[in-house]
Amino acid sequence: MKKTKIGIVGCGMISETYFNASKKFTNIEVVACSDIIPERSKAKFEAHGVPNMTNDELFAIPEIEIVLNLTPPQVHSKIAMDTLNAGKHAYSEKPFGVDADDAAKVVALAQKKGLRVGCAPDTFLGGGQQTARKMIDDGWIGKPLCGTAIVMGRGPEKWGQAPFFYDYGAGPMLDLGPYYMTALVNMLGPAKSVTAVTTKGFDYRTFGAEVAEQYQAQYKPYDKYPVNVTTHLTGVVEFVSGAVITVIASFDVYKHGHAPIEIYGTEGSLQVPDPNTFGGPVRLFRPGYEDWKDVPLAFGYTENSRSIGAADMANALQSGRPHRASGALANHVLEIMLSFDKSSKLGAKVELTTSCERPAPLPLGLEEGQLPE
Repeated sequence: MKKTKIGIVGCGMISETYFNASKKFTNIEVVACSDIIPERSKAKFEAHGVPNMTNDELFAIPEIEIVLNLTPPQVHSKIAMDTLNAGKHAYSEKPFGVDADDAAKVVALAQKKGLRVGCAPDTFLGGGQQTARKMIDDGWIGKPLCGTAIVMGRGPEKWGQAPFFYDYGAGPMLDLGPYYMTALVNMLGPAKSVTAVTTKGFDYRTFGAEVAEQYQAQYKPYDKYPVNVTTHLTGVVEFVSGAVITVIASFDVYKHGHAPIEIYGTEGSLQVPDPNTFGGPVRLFRPGYEDWKDVPLAFGYTENSRSIGAADMANALQSGRPHRASGALANHVLEIMLSFDKSSKLGAKVELTTSCERPAPLPLGLEEGQLPE
């Protein structure tokens, strides 16, 4: 297959991971980059030799087929619309957007123009998540009945970018939730409802001394910044398949002892690895076992392979098959996440209006850098 040329819009903190990871996939080539702060895209030119330019210049390059959108979440929908209006396929970092109506407009515009949209996270294509999916598909735990998905910590207090994570469009659900909700939909299929209670532990957070030392020009020790989003969200997601998953996402917890994801079925239980990573471990328990047993990972891509979703999309464009990290999947995940706060405010169950197909599993035996045609 020919190489699909990609342009990157947004050269901030996550972009270096994409510039590096994209080099392992021989079917894609990053040929241009841009950023609202020109110094950032210039730095990527100096580091990777990728020409830097403005958004408009990038959108005007005829050879670019996919634009990889790594901008802040608040402008994901706008950049996606600009990409589609330029006649190019749009692939975004997570989340798909921050507003359900704006996200729906992206999906509608793509359909109108006959273009594709895709979205991270693509960690569900890693060896750990694909192995867990296969264990469920092959019936090792029987019919999935219930489970837990738990991501808790004290938040990114030691980062100079911490205020970003406590502002509109972030928080533990929209920042970390995409990994967990996408993993669940990959394993269990689409969801049908969310019932939740959400809150925040603090109205303000403070920078620690180590942040002030690192960013002396910007912050003083214990400078305060506002918390503008809920930071502890707990609820139940009901899936069309009948499975019921208890979800907790929190920036208000110092320490906990829960596995990232556990799925409990009629014939056993499955521990699923951190969906913010590509590897394991995957652990299985069945009647007769004395304890959990480690499951050998049956798939590759166990190391950082961000861009695999875009690379899969590139192959899908040429063959005509559906791509796995699809806009429909990401839009459904976005509605699930937004429904936590919505349910809490309403004091009632929220019935979901979106749905999607389960993404096709990866085939066994793929070599590093190889993807299905």
